[in-house]
Amino acid sequence: MATPAEIEAKFWKAIKSDRTVMLGLVGVDDGVGQPMTAQLLNDEPGAIYIFSSKDTDFVQSIGQSHPSTLSFVSKGHDLFGAVHGEVILDNDPATIDALWNPFVAAWFEGGKTDPKLQLLRFEPGEAQFWLNENSLFAGVRMLLGRDPKTDYAGKTATVNLQ
Repeated sequence: MATPAEIEAKFWKAIKSDRTVMLGLVGVDDGVGQPMTAQLLNDEPGAIYIFSSKDTDFVQSIGQSHPSTLSFVSKGHDLFGAVHGEVILDNDPATIDALWNPFVAAWFEGGKTDPKLQLLRFEPGEAQFWLNENSLFAGVRMLLGRDPKTDYAGKTATVNLQ
């Protein structure tokens, strides 16, 4: 049985390695998320950074900041997450420099000072996580008469990531 802290640690580890999230704006386009590449500054839990372009509808809908939701599924589908927070426009040169890499550079012809470059900072708040371990075995156990709720106990967590 995993503790909420252990589930949270799995989330940060998975974000660091998997990087793909769905980011949506509350009250805009029904909050439907868009796929984005997430990065952590110094690989540390906390704010989640995303490079985007100023000319996208998504960025233009933010203003300076906007309530948002971040959805996450790890590559192995063993962890799911829904995180509420705030997305903030943040073009801090030191942060851009620290996060810059060849994959980001490929999108911005003007490099780190490209006029279209927009760094987004997602400040996470309350999050819900679900572990999905051995779902095949859970199905077999259910067929044998075992209550699946018993096996699922301890595989969810609601945590505040602030």
